[in-house]
Amino acid sequence: MGYISVAVDGPAGAGKSSVSKAVARSLGFVYIDTGAMYRAVALYAIRHGICEDRQRIIGSLCDIKIDIRYSENGQTILLNGEDVTDAIREESVSKGASAVAVIGEVREKLVAMQREMAKRGNVIMDGRDIASVVLPDAAVKIFLTASADARAQRRYKELKEKGAECELSAIKEDIIARDYNDSHRQESPLVRTEDAVLVDTSDLNFEESVERVKGIIEKAIG
Repeated sequence: MGYISVAVDGPAGAGKSSVSKAVARSLGFVYIDTGAMYRAVALYAIRHGICEDRQRIIGSLCDIKIDIRYSENGQTILLNGEDVTDAIREESVSKGASAVAVIGEVREKLVAMQREMAKRGNVIMDGRDIASVVLPDAAVKIFLTASADARAQRRYKELKEKGAECELSAIKEDIIARDYNDSHRQESPLVRTEDAVLVDTSDLNFEESVERVKGIIEKAIG
């Protein structure tokens, strides 16, 4: 019997990573955070002062090695051997990830890596173009979304809990801008495929979102 792949797509801040991670843990699947891989490329570009230089980013791809390792403590992202799990969550890196994601050569390299990962076991992979590009033959496809207002409120609460200074209106504007960029980019734009199940978490809490997604997967795979 072949391995089962679950593709979870959706806009920024919809909770794809946290929900997918929890569902994977519950079902015994391997969780693959593709967004973290693009963040790692963005972090490399920022550190080397080339984030605005498309050609230099492309030229540096052979020098970028990304590994994802798993342990009891969760997922660890390694960039050229360095643990950057926390560093890639900085806001500047998030914005940089959207910028490098539009570069075709970057996507080509990371998509190849992601497909290889999916061959090694049962996986849940989340991102922007998993169902449409990375794993078009995935057994289960889910489009996880939430309103811009709901996503902004969640992000605002998260930042406040970390003691960060922020404005709700600015966060919402940034989310709307990222939605537009992700859905209008030339390379693998964010889309909901016809066979993807829509899950709107605007009015669901985290536990409810996890159960909704888990139920869809269990029903699909029997």
